[in-house]
Amino acid sequence: MSAAATPAAGRKPELAGQTVVVIGGSGGIGLETARRARAEGAEVILTGRNRDRLSQAAGDVGAQKTAAFDATDTPALQRFFHDLPAPIDHVMVTAGGPAYGPLLEMHPAQVRDAFSDRIVVGLEVARNAVGKLRSGGTLILMGGTGGRRIGHGLGIASAVGAALPPFAAALALEVAPVRVNLIAAGFVDTPLSASLLGDQIEERRKELRDTLPIGRVVTAADVAALAVHIMTNTAITGATYDIDGGQQFV
Repeated sequence: MSAAATPAAGRKPELAGQTVVVIGGSGGIGLETARRARAEGAEVILTGRNRDRLSQAAGDVGAQKTAAFDATDTPALQRFFHDLPAPIDHVMVTAGGPAYGPLLEMHPAQVRDAFSDRIVVGLEVARNAVGKLRSGGTLILMGGTGGRRIGHGLGIASAVGAALPPFAAALALEVAPVRVNLIAAGFVDTPLSASLLGDQIEERRKELRDTLPIGRVVTAADVAALAVHIMTNTAITGATYDIDGGQQFV
């Protein structure tokens, strides 16, 4: 746990005594959220597809428990929550990612997967987690701001991005008093972003530093800080929070 992530001297950790589950917590935004939650006193439970990466992440943050499975595997997801001791306080879903490419070149299975990775997984997590979550606990979903632009190459990403805010709001009404909120991120500097962009990653970072109103690139730690705020502010539900450094405006 880094000193920068530790609560200020004399301040009580905001998640002391609480349990945070991160679906997709072996790296990137999920791992940073787990780290931030631990710094605020929470016990964390991590899931991910890669057992080795998950084990390393668990050691990194001192996770209470891990479970290796694919979040799109509904029976595995059901077993995970069924076996999870109650109660828990917060669940964050970072598994999955956006799908890009021309619509007419996408196979129907790819279109179904694009919605499944965000909406169907979010629904199945809610369905299985709600009985374990304390009243006032939180389900946090991940979306994006980039897909709000309609353009060549964005493909189904714009449709999925547009569907997520009303989906989260409707879900919040159905599972109340459990709270549901959506984080819509722009480009976030993570190992996944670096692997997708390859040799172009430094050029992309420089472009964003030069053009974003905040003058720097958004990091996973920025998103984690927002996630923990949503967990601790019990007046928030059905909301969408943009975090892209102003990327959608420039």
